Amino acid sequence: MPYTPKKTVEQIISSGNDYVIAVKKNQPKLYEWIENQFEQHPPDSVADYIEQTRNRIMQRTVSVLKTLLGLDEAWVGVQRLIQVERTGIRGTEPVHETMFYLSSLAADADELSRRIRDHWHIENRLHYPKDAVFAEDTAPLCDGYAPANFAILRTIALNLFRLHGFASITKGIRHLAHDIARLFSFCQ
Repeated sequence: MPYTPKKTVEQIISSGNDYVIAVKKNQPKLYEWIENQFEQHPPDSVADYIEQTRNRIMQRTVSVLKTLLGLDEAWVGVQRLIQVERTGIRGTEPVHETMFYLSSLAADADELSRRIRDHWHIENRLHYPKDAVFAEDTAPLCDGYAPANFAILRTIALNLFRLHGFASITKGIRHLAHDIARLFSFCQ
């Protein structure tokens, strides 16, 4: 069965929840429609942020429009259109990115920006370490329940490292690699 985001948002709304969904260029009609909405109408709410981390300085501008006429009714519950523009420098390279989102939340730019950032917090603190540190995507497990079981074990390991004060999972592994007694003490 092909992936149908319209049916997914319908299920999210019917279950009593809300969503903020990224719209990518693999949905060209929707992407262009949203892009045109932001070109033709002034935003209802705007929030600007400047962040400096390590070798990166970024300015994020989050603009929000109330849903306008012309959106396919199959996109159930859409209340806001969101545009996030990121401009800055990563290392020595200039960066300019524009992302679009649909949301069922009737919120302003500050709130919607926080929700989008919360998603990336999960991505950076869970999915990235599981892939980059534990090489989950390249693990040669494909029979039966092995992939699911090892995914659970990796998540438990991440939680144990964080519970014991390791912000960096790589540093935690290096620190405990030869201290088996301390490693097993995590499970007590």
